[in-house]
Amino acid sequence: MSLLNKRPLNLPAAIIAGGAAGIVSGLVKLGWENILPPRTEERDATNPPQTLLEQFGIPAKITHATYTYSGHKLPWVSYIIHFGFSTTFAVLYQIVGEKLPIVKKDAGTWFGLTIWIAFHVGLMPAMGTVPAAKDQPTEEHVSEALGHIAWMVTNDLVGAEVYRRLVQESKRQK
Repeated sequence: MSLLNKRPLNLPAAIIAGGAAGIVSGLVKLGWENILPPRTEERDATNPPQTLLEQFGIPAKITHATYTYSGHKLPWVSYIIHFGFSTTFAVLYQIVGEKLPIVKKDAGTWFGLTIWIAFHVGLMPAMGTVPAAKDQPTEEHVSEALGHIAWMVTNDLVGAEVYRRLVQESKRQK
């Protein structure tokens, strides 16, 4: 059995499919965090995307900018980072997964856990964006680990179906 998929990659379809999946999965991850919040209210007063941007010198008046919907102040700058991260990794997952099917093993569960470990246990603590992994509450690890699985399984399901339909449509048009 070959590790590499020999079928040709339809790159535009993979990018569109990954982009669509990233938007849907970003919504799933936001919903997940409403059910199992990863951080305390105090730690979420400046959330990790806001902290990261402030570490790069962007002022708090921008990182904490909000819009109001239905009486709720919502952090639009955080959402740009959140959906940017989600769509970037969904597109990457779709492209790489089409060529290396092992990446999609177990509907992306392992890929999602790898992203969680890389960012929430490794990179962000190393950069001082979030506390060291040992100093994060267990609830944060549980929420983030399970949330990354739900996020990536959503990417897997939505991306695969959109990609399949786009490839099928392009074949019909030829």
